[in-house]
Amino acid sequence: MAKETGRKLIAQNKKARHDYHILDTYECGLVLTGTEVKSLRQGRASLVDGFVQIDGHEAWLHHVHVPEYSQGTWTNHSARRKRKLLMHRAEIDKLESKSQESGHTIVPLALYFKDGRAKVEIALAKGKKEYDKRQTLREKQDRRETDRAISAVKRRQRA
Repeated sequence: MAKETGRKLIAQNKKARHDYHILDTYECGLVLTGTEVKSLRQGRASLVDGFVQIDGHEAWLHHVHVPEYSQGTWTNHSARRKRKLLMHRAEIDKLESKSQESGHTIVPLALYFKDGRAKVEIALAKGKKEYDKRQTLREKQDRRETDRAISAVKRRQRA
């Protein structure tokens, strides 16, 4: 049996990049049960409501939805249980001190398999105000319009 290599994306939290300023990112392992891994291998998960909380020098991932495994029996997992994150002590301490600051939170950005192991990318983030969100959207639209105009000019020059 061949060893799995590379990165296979399972779920991504696109809304997090819209709602927060991403300050710092970390890659963490997850403590999972067997049926959770099988469900993730089917590519089913949702990070939308997820957040990370630090309790007693341990990082926990809350409200991430991993649906029950369809072929699971009574050993099946709870879909929204809290899951322990595997991080170095120094990283946890740094995140804990930074997340205590006003307006800072820790959110999951992506859930993926890396070389056969389940990983989650978390980020220390600061919430955006409504005008920041509008400004970001406006910049994105402006960038898209300029790219379209440039490509139209290049197309005309070729013809």
